[in-house]
Amino acid sequence: MELKDILDTSLCRVDFSAKNKEAALDKIASIASKSAHFKNISKSEILSGIIEREELGSTGFGDGIAIPHARLKNLDDFVVFVLVSPKGIDFDSLDRRKTRIFCVILAPDEKVNEHLEILASFSRMLSISAMRREILSSRTAEIIYETIVRHSSGHARTNPNAVMKMIIIILYYEEFMHPVLEHLVENGVKGASIIESAGMGSYISAIPLFASFLGFMRDDKNKSKTILALIPDELEETIFEGIERITGDLDKKEGAMIMTFAISRFRGTMEIM
Repeated sequence: MELKDILDTSLCRVDFSAKNKEAALDKIASIASKSAHFKNISKSEILSGIIEREELGSTGFGDGIAIPHARLKNLDDFVVFVLVSPKGIDFDSLDRRKTRIFCVILAPDEKVNEHLEILASFSRMLSISAMRREILSSRTAEIIYETIVRHSSGHARTNPNAVMKMIIIILYYEEFMHPVLEHLVENGVKGASIIESAGMGSYISAIPLFASFLGFMRDDKNKSKTILALIPDELEETIFEGIERITGDLDKKEGAMIMTFAISRFRGTMEIM
């Protein structure tokens, strides 16, 4: 599903403003309600859906960007639009900075995979600083559309015949999880398996020789998560470099490890998008 095919330019705004997050959400619902797709859904229902999602955690994820989104019953098709706030709005962003670009996604309740694809597409494009600058400098909704068309058309898609590798990422620090998963999605990884794991400390502490280290070995630092995913061989270096931007140089610090293996054969998929 391409953003350029579902973006509603009639709902896009380049002069969006609100005094706070609550007011911004109310305005977003008001703008969305103008879509013909909401003829059987009230503004209050739209607002409730958006607020319900925000209560799970702010969709203002930093760098001046927010992606408010919700799945709504009785919605027959996607309603997607972009709002630009020249002065910015305090939107409870993860980095505490004001939000200036709002990419709104309202999805039919049953279209989960398509919803995830659209989220991933926005996330990939908005990770590019040039794209953000172009959106912010847009003077009309049509220019916003043209920018999205240009960047989505230029986005490299995964070659279905690409040689694949298994990547294993072991993380002992919870704060690395979401940035690493976001990085994988931005590079076209549509699914992964995450295993709750542990370091050897919790087991070695049972050996009498190491009894004096009992408290240390059973500390939370011995809890880890292991991410398993298939990646194209051609993106291996890009993904490695991106993860090390998140974790720091892995040869100089503890708490994370990456490894890849060649895959000779596989069937099935971990994809959810």
